[in-house]
Amino acid sequence: MRIIVKTVGTVLVSIVLTYPLWAPQWGRGILGEIAALGMPGGLIAVAVFFGLVALYCRALQRTMTAVRPDARTAAPASVWWMFAIPYNFTEDFFIVRTVSTSLAADAYVPSGFVRRWAALGYGWCAFQILSLFPGAAGYVGGAIALLMWAAHWIMTARVNRTLALRRQAASPAHSL
Repeated sequence: MRIIVKTVGTVLVSIVLTYPLWAPQWGRGILGEIAALGMPGGLIAVAVFFGLVALYCRALQRTMTAVRPDARTAAPASVWWMFAIPYNFTEDFFIVRTVSTSLAADAYVPSGFVRRWAALGYGWCAFQILSLFPGAAGYVGGAIALLMWAAHWIMTARVNRTLALRRQAASPAHSL
């Protein structure tokens, strides 16, 4: 069933991403927005965005690495699927699910925090898809997605600090 959801989701996202080709009256889409920045502005914007995504993926990979191995529901490196465009728009939901179920199984981070972390993660994923739509809905969806993504990243950093405390407590004490 997961493969069907991922496949159908990727096809639907691809349809929305290509609307400037089959419905140019709706607008130029995200590629048009990047092109409007000119050169090198568009290239810089894309590089900065993908750099931030890489830092976010690294934070999620640290989370998965810090989770007890027996509690992990996927390999820590699986979070890097966020770079597989357009597959990532659907896969991001599964990445949030994988990390949250791993955190829940690990049971070190309070369950209420994990639930809020997951809800915020699913929220930015949904608004990210809305951001692909033309017009005001896309702009508002994109703005909300970015704010939720930033908040989720902050929560991820908190999770990583919490898990690092466990690691420090488990390591043998060093005398000065």
